[in-house]
Amino acid sequence: MEENKNNIITRPPIVVVMGHIDHGKSTLLDYIRKTNVVDKEVGGITQNISAYEVMHLTDKGENRKITFIDTPGHESFSKMRERGCQIADVAILIVSAEDGVKPQTIEAWKTIVANNIPCLIAINKIDKPNANIEKTKNELAENEIYLENYGGKIPFVEISAKTGVGIDDLLSLVNIVAEMENFTGNTNENASGFVLEANLDSKRGIEATLIIKNGTLSKGMVVIVEDSMCSVHIMEDFKGKNINEATFSSPVRLIGFCKIPRIGAEFKSFKNKKEAEKFSESLKSDLKSSKRSNLCPPEENGKKIIPIILKADISGSIEAIEKEIKKIQNENTEFRIIQKGVGPIGESDIKTIGGCENILVIGFNVKIEKSAIELAEKRSITISSFDIIYKMTEWLEMEMENRRSKIETIETTGKTKILKVFSHTKERQIVGGKVLQGRIVLDKTVKILRRDFEIGRGKIVNLEKNKTKVKEVEEGAEFGMMLESKIEVVEGDIIESFNITQK
Repeated sequence: MEENKNNIITRPPIVVVMGHIDHGKSTLLDYIRKTNVVDKEVGGITQNISAYEVMHLTDKGENRKITFIDTPGHESFSKMRERGCQIADVAILIVSAEDGVKPQTIEAWKTIVANNIPCLIAINKIDKPNANIEKTKNELAENEIYLENYGGKIPFVEISAKTGVGIDDLLSLVNIVAEMENFTGNTNENASGFVLEANLDSKRGIEATLIIKNGTLSKGMVVIVEDSMCSVHIMEDFKGKNINEATFSSPVRLIGFCKIPRIGAEFKSFKNKKEAEKFSESLKSDLKSSKRSNLCPPEENGKKIIPIILKADISGSIEAIEKEIKKIQNENTEFRIIQKGVGPIGESDIKTIGGCENILVIGFNVKIEKSAIELAEKRSITISSFDIIYKMTEWLEMEMENRRSKIETIETTGKTKILKVFSHTKERQIVGGKVLQGRIVLDKTVKILRRDFEIGRGKIVNLEKNKTKVKEVEEGAEFGMMLESKIEVVEGDIIESFNITQK
């Protein structure tokens, strides 16, 4: 027991950086890591979750390790932010001194409070000409985020992620909070923690990023994530360097999972495969099958269903896209993701479509195999590819409008009464009448009513008023017209002109 206690040591803090889009989260980590991640982001927006280790030299001359989780600030990534917050020990809420408190600032704060983790505020962009630090502090207070010396106890630092001003103070504050919270771990236990990200690499296979919360992970061990297993043969640190062992608070990437693990799920590790399989068997009864039946119903509960097959580069992208798709709503039409996965769009994805109508096949940051393109062309299926989420959602909104169930509205524009039939052939008749309501127009399709019941339709191919050809006749006027119709019109019939609108 005493030996076990000796293995319980101080654990480096895992820090999640949260805040509104463009408030400087990636720039902050970029400065700390002395690398340039921001410029590599498509559209300038962080679109996947990452973890990094940094070393900070304290005032006492000690090197302290800190693990940072970089979470996207865009609203569509709230699930990712929740996951980061659950895994983390400390949260940094970053707020721009230029823009102040924004919607995702509040959402991030609520997530931090809900997960009950210590938080500190970084007021960023203090170097900008339009920066207003006092206004930002007041806006935080207005939203019940009370800083030290401003009616509360939340520590804060004024920083510039671009120039580096205040960054050292921020890291020192993180270490102070970590010391106060006293995060510990046991090096003697098998590693456990959470899946941060997972994806299918075309060359290396299924790989996942894990954050170790406790224990030690070594080569030769076996990792279990629900119904997914991985023997630890290839293990990399956050820089992509091969390592033989890792311990708590470290992000590691494992290659060789038997299936893509669920992001956010807890992982456990075992000394050998026998122990892992025993644990895996005990989980199987708790895992429910996710197979779907009736994948492509054309309609459900009176709504038209537009099925979607979605393939993306990483699981986190799928989460974000699913969230965005749920927002695109119409009272009589809805999108439904019938199949999703990580990796390229292949022939098998197109084969599973079967008899689905109006299906959308969407790829996000993935390749499309040639065989899939050829099969899709044969089946007249369009594959759409994107690399920025908001571009995808804009396209989906247009598709929803184009494909949605439309309600036809028939508006009566004119009513006329047939006063006399002059002549008729097999398909054409010359008649005289009077406009009772509205007007009648040349070349319009009209209804033929007898005793208030529609008996057929016809088309006005000639229209005369006072023996002069006209394009329309107004209410109260008498006219002569040639009507093209297979229905024989008689005196007293009503000819009704109309417009059809779709809403």
